[in-house]
Amino acid sequence: MSRPYEDEPRTERLPVLDQSGSSAAADPGLDQASSASDHDAVPVLADGEGGRAGRFWSARRVPAGIVALLLLAASGLLLYDVAAVRAHRSAMRWRTGLAHWLADHPVDDVAVLAGAGAVALVGLWLIALALTPGLRAVLPMRRRSAAVRAGLDRNAAALVLRDRAMEVAGVQSARVRVRRRRVVVRALSHFRELDDVRADLDAALGAGIKELGLAAPPGLVVHVSRQVRKG
Repeated sequence: MSRPYEDEPRTERLPVLDQSGSSAAADPGLDQASSASDHDAVPVLADGEGGRAGRFWSARRVPAGIVALLLLAASGLLLYDVAAVRAHRSAMRWRTGLAHWLADHPVDDVAVLAGAGAVALVGLWLIALALTPGLRAVLPMRRRSAAVRAGLDRNAAALVLRDRAMEVAGVQSARVRVRRRRVVVRALSHFRELDDVRADLDAALGAGIKELGLAAPPGLVVHVSRQVRKG
């Protein structure tokens, strides 16, 4: 006696990807309905335990490596020149040329000011890299334990929410963009009333955002439109 297989393949409607670069709402030949709803932030801590779920910090390997190589090269060149002078040899041409050039150009010279401004901009850029966490593509998730930190990639979150949007009746295609503070959804409907599709999307995506388990769930903005048939 055979037992029916529990995991029989199911037929589901595949999501339709919107390959066009422009949004549906920007097309003048579309009827549009839109809604916006904000979801209350889920508490970062659960049951009074765990730590603060802050953003993930980037290692900044490329900028740090470039700065380290530049400093190493400049320090080695300067040290070699100083050692050569101490050994009663003439200084390198670049140092003597730089000294003569600085002696001929006052502090208020345009070239001197431009060089100082460029160095100041580079310094500010390095300070900004040191003080900002980076890794904007990773959204921090709720922490239920101080020993565990979890993050969710934005593209993965957008894919999950797009699948939820495609499960709503009347949605033909959907585009989802996940940002730090809000999720923007643009859906194209091919039947049902736009207000009904919009309300179902608000409910489905609102529940989907909460189920992602983010430390600071973003708000939700939904745009629903329908292409006008010509002729």
